[in-house]
Amino acid sequence: MELEDVEDMNSVKDKLGVPTELRSWHTATVDGYVIEGHVPADAIVALLNQCPRIRGLAVAGMPIGSPRMEWPAGDEPDRLT
Repeated sequence: MELEDVEDMNSVKDKLGVPTELRSWHTATVDGYVIEGHVPADAIVALLNQCPRIRGLAVAGMPIGSPRMEWPAGDEPDRLT
C-alpha cells in the first residue's frame, strides 16, 4: 500500500475522472478502481471479487452513518444507495 499527501486533490480527482457531484474528502485507487469517499468496506470487497467493468465506487460528501461518520443518538443515518 502506498499513501501520498497531495495539496491539490482536485487535480488528482480530475485525472481519475471523478465527477464533481461525486467528490468527497477521501480518494483512493485499488486494483485500478477509484474509491471516492466513505465507501463501505464490504462494497469494496464485492467490487474486487466481481471485477465489474466500471470506473469505481463513490459516496459523495460526508453522509451521516457512513463508516466513521457516526450520528447523534435518535437521529437516522443518511441513506446510502
